[in-house]
Amino acid sequence: MRKSSLVSFVAPWVGFGAVLVGAGALWHGGPPPAQKPAVSPAVSNEELAEEAGLAPRRLIVDFRDDISQAALAATGFHEVPVSNYSAVDGLYQIDFADADAAAAAAAKLARDPDVESVDYDTLATIPPDEEAQEELAAAQSTTSMEAECSGKTGDSGDDTGSFPNDACYKYQWHLRQIGMPAAWKQGNGKGAVVAVIDTGVTKVGDLADTKFVAGYNFVTNNANAADDHGHGTHVAGTIAESTNNKLGVAGVAYGATIMPLKVLSAQGSGSMGGISQAIRWAADHGANVINMSLGGGRSMAPMAKAIKYAHDKGVVVVAAAGNDGHGRVSYPARYPGVIAVAATQQDEATTFYSNWGPEVDLAAPGGNTRGNTQGGVLQHTIVPGDIKRTDYLWFMGTSMAAPHVAGVAALVVGAGVKKPDAVEEILLASARKPAGRDAAAGARIDDHYGAGIVDAAAALHKTRDARGGEELGLGLAAGLLGFVLTRRRGIAVAKLGFGALAAFVVGASGLDLTWAIPLSWSHAHAVAGVLSGGFTDLSGGPLSATLVYSAAVPVLLTLLLYGVRRLRPALAGFGFGVAGALLFAAIAHTVDLRFIPDAVEPTWLGLQAAIAGLFATACLRKA
Repeated sequence: MRKSSLVSFVAPWVGFGAVLVGAGALWHGGPPPAQKPAVSPAVSNEELAEEAGLAPRRLIVDFRDDISQAALAATGFHEVPVSNYSAVDGLYQIDFADADAAAAAAAKLARDPDVESVDYDTLATIPPDEEAQEELAAAQSTTSMEAECSGKTGDSGDDTGSFPNDACYKYQWHLRQIGMPAAWKQGNGKGAVVAVIDTGVTKVGDLADTKFVAGYNFVTNNANAADDHGHGTHVAGTIAESTNNKLGVAGVAYGATIMPLKVLSAQGSGSMGGISQAIRWAADHGANVINMSLGGGRSMAPMAKAIKYAHDKGVVVVAAAGNDGHGRVSYPARYPGVIAVAATQQDEATTFYSNWGPEVDLAAPGGNTRGNTQGGVLQHTIVPGDIKRTDYLWFMGTSMAAPHVAGVAALVVGAGVKKPDAVEEILLASARKPAGRDAAAGARIDDHYGAGIVDAAAALHKTRDARGGEELGLGLAAGLLGFVLTRRRGIAVAKLGFGALAAFVVGASGLDLTWAIPLSWSHAHAVAGVLSGGFTDLSGGPLSATLVYSAAVPVLLTLLLYGVRRLRPALAGFGFGVAGALLFAAIAHTVDLRFIPDAVEPTWLGLQAAIAGLFATACLRKA
């Protein structure tokens, strides 16, 4: 082979490799999430157990998932299912007459080969001070906010064409603190399902346009997950309140879908056993993000196991750090695999009540209503203590901070990044440093802020623009390689035509241009969102994700349409675009393919990219 020919053949491969290395470096520029300390064992002494919020006469026993009814009967104890879901996860509760009997049974069950863990049941609650503030807010509420936010006072929303036009958005300082006006130009969380594990969710007036999927009630063991307290509905509103409807207020990821899971009673408390089941239930029923605005002071093996199970199934888990105002993060936020969220107030300082510690990952608006009612987080909810009424109420707490982060996580998931570790990395790397608190991008500020205040606009910019540009770059590199392999130097880019270029952009993620289109131009904005999302963003459930993140579609289209000569340039463009998207996914570890083991995902995606590129190259030969 002549030297010039060798150089012309090798050069694209060198460029292709450089793009691969560059993409990986750009995406993984930030430090990995910090590992959290191991959980501590539960106490068994009755007095200490009661002080720690444990139930010393009730055990939560996690049997093997495949345990038979005969094996359960053979234990000699009366196991009661935590819920109907116990038939799936093997979690049962056993009550005893006294603590000594429970302790003896725990020792016996721990030796049973069919038992994976034995714990005293632990109480999880809405933090007591938060509950008191919510009751105070409810007592002080009148019909004035309901009237103003519903437009009954004559203000039916912003008619100037600005976004959003919700009547009381002007009071939501907390959404502006996390950069929502700019973020909404880039995405709304469509396609993401967020499980709200809380007191339930009632579809109040300003949630009318929000999508819901079926949930479950782990308190009364039925499918009615309506709220009988107010806390869960408020939390759900922050995540996905119906937005730009000239009514009420706005939500972070208003295009996302809510999955209501009731684990806390009307009194605001519930069993950690039920919460553990709700986590796994959410993972098994299609949740992409879980929000838990609740907490307790003790660890519990089934919950740690459930969180790992959800994380391994591709679910982002977010939880409140707690409201005790001391340096110990509550469970479940304290567990590894959970994004722990501290609370900020209007001036961006962390609040007097927010817990802190090395487990804190991010801070987000939780509000402070002391001396300033409007310093809280505003959402539409049922009124605590009078659940037949609804109103727009300002609540405060890390419970209010966590759903801001869960909402931003839903935005990232909706923009195409599905893997929990990749979502967390984006959130940490894009977090904003408050004034006077300097730190490198992605680095921790301290144990109060974690990496900083969650920044929705920056997170989506990193997700969509960086991802889109790198997918296009990888697709172009694959296309250049394809040109060389065809050995047809006469093929000019112009000859491929607009169809090839359009198909290429659709195949890859494309560059996000939605920021340039006013949100009030809803139809144009929607079209731009689809085009900038790219083919791989069509993935929904596990089966469709595995299909989309493969060479199947470009191969099938090539086999079906190859005989139409004028379509071959478009087939080639689409194939190279998909190849770029697949290569990026292999490098960045952004997608979770349910039917492909994690260890072989990069190899699988790289192989599929090569197949897509080869079929695209075949189309060029006769273009």
